[in-house]
Amino acid sequence: MAKILCLVILALIAISMVATTAMANAHIDRARYGEGSLKGYECGSQCKRRCQKTRASLNQPCQLFCNKCCAKCLCVPPGYSGNKQVCACYNNWKTKKGGPKCP
Repeated sequence: MAKILCLVILALIAISMVATTAMANAHIDRARYGEGSLKGYECGSQCKRRCQKTRASLNQPCQLFCNKCCAKCLCVPPGYSGNKQVCACYNNWKTKKGGPKCP
């Protein structure tokens, strides 16, 4: 009986996690953050926002690469990190070694 109860509780937790992730992804406004959603002159302010919580020693490189990526993709993902799936160009641009080019 205890095993069944434990399995039911684990199943409910798993379902809750999946539902929460789905709702969080649905909340992101792709028209506002997706590829081509910015004008070239908006890149500076959006990259400043994206990199503002980066350590001081990494803030300048963050803004440099963010602006480079924004100029090409015309988008900057929401938040200070992550959420790159919103802008495929920003997410898929890689370095020669295969690492992410855009912060």
